[in-house]
Amino acid sequence: MRLDLYPEEKILEGCKRDDRHFQEVLYRKYARKMYGICMGYAGERPLAQDMLQEAFVKVFRHISGFSGSGSLEGWIRRIVTNTAIDILRKKNRTDLFIENEVTEQSQSPNKWTAPNHMEAGDILKQVKKLPEGARIVFNLFAVEGYTHKEIAEKLNITTGTSKSQYSRARMLLQQWVDKPN
Repeated sequence: MRLDLYPEEKILEGCKRDDRHFQEVLYRKYARKMYGICMGYAGERPLAQDMLQEAFVKVFRHISGFSGSGSLEGWIRRIVTNTAIDILRKKNRTDLFIENEVTEQSQSPNKWTAPNHMEAGDILKQVKKLPEGARIVFNLFAVEGYTHKEIAEKLNITTGTSKSQYSRARMLLQQWVDKPN
C-alpha cells in the first residue's frame, strides 16, 4: 500500500466515516513512530504493543474531535503518550518512582543531549536500560517536552520526585555513554 497516494485530508475524512481502509492507511502511516514512543515507556515489546493498540483504538474513536488546528501526528502522539501513562498507572507501576532528595543537578532544567557520535538506535538501547521510573520521567521531560510540574500531575508524584528521577536518568545515561558496555 502506497501511503503517499493519500493526502492527509482524505485520510481524515475516511477515518471520520469509520472507513476501515483509511483507518489502515492512518495506522500504517504512524504506527512505527508511535510504537517507538510506546517502547520508550514500556521497555518491553508485549506491553508496547498493547499500548499502541489501545492508543489507536482511542485515535479512531475520537478522530471526529480532531479540529485540524495542529498537526495530526502531534494529536496522535499526545493520545499515545497519555495511553501509555494510563496503562502504566493501571498496572500500579508508578510505585517504581524513588523519592530522592532533590539535588542541585535535579533542579537543573537542562535536557540531556546525546553525544554526536551516538546513533539513534544506540541511544534508545541506553534509554531502555534505565529503571522504569527514571525512563518514564526521562521520556516525558526530554522527549515529549512536559514540565516537571505536568509530569508530577500526570503520574501522581511530587515535582521533586520528577526532577530526581530525571536527574537519575541523566546521570545513568552519562555514565553509560562515558563507559560503554
